[in-house]
Amino acid sequence: MLISYNVGFVMVNMGNNDTIYDIIRRNIKKYRKEKGLTSAQLAELVGLSHDFIRQIESEKTRYNFSVETFYKISVALGVGMDKLAEKPGSE
Repeated sequence: MLISYNVGFVMVNMGNNDTIYDIIRRNIKKYRKEKGLTSAQLAELVGLSHDFIRQIESEKTRYNFSVETFYKISVALGVGMDKLAEKPGSE
């Protein structure tokens, strides 16, 4: 188990080197696209920069974000935080 004290989540290996952040970032992108939103539009709804949203969704950057940001994104997408943290195939 990896632990990070400077962010809002405990980083837990979810298999295949996935962390909870990896699962959330993929789900954010999935639900954003399902809603027909661009990352710029989501950024505007959340009150963050477009670049920040792109970094959150990026598999390369692996940017970690706060619980507050996670909450704001879930509200903007109209998707519960539990859904954004749900591992694919566990539905």
